[in-house]
Amino acid sequence: MKKALKIIVGLGLLIALIFVLKYFKDSNSKSVEDFKTAEPFYDSINIKIVATGKLNPEEEIELKPQIAGIIDKILVEEGDIVKKGDVIAKIRVVPNEQSLVGANGQISSAKLAYNNSKTIYDRNKSLFDKGVISRQDFENSELALNQSNETLRQAQNNYQIIKRGSLSGGGSANTNIIALIPGTILEIPVREGDQVIESNNFNAGTTIATIADMSKMIFEGKVDEAEVGKLEEGKDIKVVLGAIGEKEFPAKLTFVAPKGNEVNGAVQFTIKADVEVESSTKIRAGYSANAEIEMESKDSIMVIKESLLQFNRITEKPFVEIEKGEGEFEKVNVELGLSDGINVEITDGVKEGDKIKVWNKASKEDNDDED
Repeated sequence: MKKALKIIVGLGLLIALIFVLKYFKDSNSKSVEDFKTAEPFYDSINIKIVATGKLNPEEEIELKPQIAGIIDKILVEEGDIVKKGDVIAKIRVVPNEQSLVGANGQISSAKLAYNNSKTIYDRNKSLFDKGVISRQDFENSELALNQSNETLRQAQNNYQIIKRGSLSGGGSANTNIIALIPGTILEIPVREGDQVIESNNFNAGTTIATIADMSKMIFEGKVDEAEVGKLEEGKDIKVVLGAIGEKEFPAKLTFVAPKGNEVNGAVQFTIKADVEVESSTKIRAGYSANAEIEMESKDSIMVIKESLLQFNRITEKPFVEIEKGEGEFEKVNVELGLSDGINVEITDGVKEGDKIKVWNKASKEDNDDED
C-alpha cells in the first residue's frame, strides 16, 4: 500500500514538474519580430513655397457717365471683346426743370445785354463816321457788342446741353459711353432703363461697364511671415490654375509687400507677379490660383523616407535602425539635409544598400524601454 502511494505521489510530482518546466519555457520564449526593411535611394528634392491667391487683369477700368440720365441702350454683352472707341452704351438725358428755367433766364439776360450793346454800337458808329467821337470810343462800343454776343451764345449752348445732353441732335439726343481701352467686357452692372449719375468731384458716379485687357494678367496672393523673408522681387515662379486642369504658367515676382496684415491670427504678406498667358488659353478674371516659388533644390541625392527616422527622446537627435543580421538591428545616428516632408536627404550615417527597419508601434515600445 505504501509502495503504491509513493508511486502515485511520484507520478504526480513528475507531471507537475513537466507543467512547471513547460510554463517557464513558454513564458521565457519570445517570438521573433519580423520587421520589413527599406533601402536608401537617389532622388531629387525641391523646397518650394506655395502662395494661394487669384488671377486678375493688370489693367481694369470702370466706365462712368459724365452726365446724369437714363440708360437708353446697351450695345455690348459681358464677355464681348471691344476696341478702343467702341460705343458701349447710350444715355438719354432727362433735363432738370429747375436747371432749364435757370438756363433760359440766362439767355434772356444775355439777349437784353446784347440788344443794348447793339444799340450803343450803331449810335457810336454813326457818330464816328461824322467825326464826332474818337476811334477809341467807337472801338470800345464794338468790343462791348462782341462780348455780349459771345455771352449770349454761351448761354444758348448751356441751355442746349442741359436740355439735350449735347450741342447737336434733337430733343432726345443720346450721350455715348465709349471704351477707353481695348479689352474684354467683364461686367455690366446696369440695365436699360436704369438711372445713372454722372462722375464728378463729389460723386464717383454709376459704373456702366468694366473693361480689362485679359492678355496681361497678374497673380495676387499671400504668404506667411515665416516665408516672406526668403522671397526676392524678379524671381521666376510658376502659377498653377486648378480651374483649367492644373495648367502651369510662367510668371515673374514683381512685388512683395513691406507690411503684413493679420489674417485669422497669422501675419501674411501680399505678393504680386506678372503672368505670361498664352493667347490660345481662355482665362477668366478671378480664377483661384497657386503660386509655386522654388527656394532650394538638389538632384540625384541619397534620400530615405522620412517615416523611417526615429528620434532620441533626450537628445532629440535622429537615428535609424540598420539590419546587421537576421532579426538584429543596430541604431545608427544620421545627419539630415533637405526635406520635402516625404523624403529627407541623408548626408552621413547611412550608405547605399543598407537595410533600414520600417519601425512600427511594437518596435517603438521596445526602443523606449531600451532608452
